[in-house]
Amino acid sequence: MKISVVGTGYVGLVTATCFAEMGHDVIGVDIDHEKVQRLSRGESPLFEPGLEAMLKSNLSGGRLSFTTDLSVAVQNSLFCFVAVGTPKGEDGSADLNAVLAVARSIAEHMDGYRVIVVKSTVPVGTCDLVSREVSEALAHRPGPVDFDVVSNPEFLKEGAAVEDFLRPDRVIVGVSNPRVEELMRELYSPFVRNGHPVYFMDVRSSELTKYASNALLATKISFMNMISQICDKVGADVMSVRSGVGSDRRIGMPFLYAGVGYGGSCFPKDVKALIHTGTRLGVEMGLLREVEAVNDFQKLWVLKKLRDLIGPLSGKSIALWGGAFKPDTDDIREATSLTVLDGLIGEGARVSLYDPAAMPSLREIYGDSVCFGENPYSVLAGADVLVLLTEWRVFRNPDWRKIKSLMSGTLVLDGRNQYEPSELSRHGLSWHGVGRGCYTGNP
Repeated sequence: MKISVVGTGYVGLVTATCFAEMGHDVIGVDIDHEKVQRLSRGESPLFEPGLEAMLKSNLSGGRLSFTTDLSVAVQNSLFCFVAVGTPKGEDGSADLNAVLAVARSIAEHMDGYRVIVVKSTVPVGTCDLVSREVSEALAHRPGPVDFDVVSNPEFLKEGAAVEDFLRPDRVIVGVSNPRVEELMRELYSPFVRNGHPVYFMDVRSSELTKYASNALLATKISFMNMISQICDKVGADVMSVRSGVGSDRRIGMPFLYAGVGYGGSCFPKDVKALIHTGTRLGVEMGLLREVEAVNDFQKLWVLKKLRDLIGPLSGKSIALWGGAFKPDTDDIREATSLTVLDGLIGEGARVSLYDPAAMPSLREIYGDSVCFGENPYSVLAGADVLVLLTEWRVFRNPDWRKIKSLMSGTLVLDGRNQYEPSELSRHGLSWHGVGRGCYTGNP
C-alpha cells in the first residue's frame, strides 16, 4: 500500500520506516530541508536501537523516501498519516495547531479519496476537528472529494520503538465506517500475524485510550514511589513489596519500580493533557494531580537524600551516571537529570556526568557547568558520591574495586535500585537505594 507520513520526529520516523520494512511504499514528509537531506542519506536524527540500519535498508530498497513537498506525498498515497508534535501548553492542554495545519494542507492537495490517519497524541475530539478542517478546505474545490479520518494512537516505548511497532501487543484503531475499517485491517495485517489483536472502536474511544493507558502507567510508577517513601520511614524493602504486589495477576510487575521519577515525551505531557480534559469537563482529577505531585517530589529525592547523607552540597563533588530519562534513548525531555543538575549546580556542587547518548543535548543546556566524561569511570576521580540516574546496561556490572580507588568518598546513591548492596559493601562502598534503606561498606 502507498503511505505518506507527515512529520519525521520520533513517532513519524519510526512509523514510516517500519511500514516500509513490511513492504509498503512510504514517503516521509518534513518542512526541515536539512533534516530531509540527512534522512535521505540514511542518517537518523534520533537515537533508537535498530532504526538507522532499517532506515538505510529501506532507502536502498526503494520502499522509503523523504521530501519537503507535501503535494507529491499526498498525491502518491492512499493513507496520509499525521505524526506532527502536539506540545504541551501552559495550562496542560495539547497544542493542535500543527495537526490542524497538516490536515488543511492534505486537503488542499488531495485529488481523490484519502484516509487521513491521526497518529499524533491528541485529546478527545481532535479527529472531529480534523474532519471539519478537511471538509472546509474541500468545500472551495469543484466536485466532491471523499475522505475518512481515522484515530490510530501510538504506543511506542523509547528505546524499544522499532520492536514495539513491528510486533505490537495490540493496535488501536478508531473508525467511523466499515469501509475504512477494512482498509486499516489490511494495512496492519503484516504486523499482527503473531495473534495480537487489532481493536477497532469508535474514534473518541480510540483517542481516549492513548491518554488513559499512559496515565495509568504513570500512576503505577508514582504509586510505587509513594510506597518507597513509606518503606524508608518504616525500614521495609520496596523490592520485596514489589515482588509481593506484582505477583498479583490483577496488577502485574511492569512499572512497579520505585525510582527517581518518570520523564520523557509521553507520560508528563499526557497526564497533564488528561487532567486538562477532565477539568474542562468538570471532572475532579485529584488522583492524577497527586500522581504528578509524587513524581515531582521523587525527582527532588536525590537532592534531599544527598543533603541528608553528606550535608550541604556546596563544594561537594558529585558524579552522575545517566542523563536520559530512560535507557536506550537520547531523550532528556522531563528527565530527572535536569532537576538534579539544576539543584546541584544551584547549590554550588561540582558535577560530572556520563551518559552513552544524551550528553550532546545536556551539553547544549549546561555547557561548562558540568564536566562530561568519555566513559563511566572518567567522571569518578575525586567524587564524594556516585549517583545512578538512568539504568543503562553499561552501568549494570561496574568494577567496584576500580570505582572505590577513583572516588574520594564511598557513597553510591542508587536511584534505580539496580545494585546489590552486599556487593558494594564487600568493596568498602556504602549503598543507599530508593525505599530500601542504607548499607554501609566494610572493606
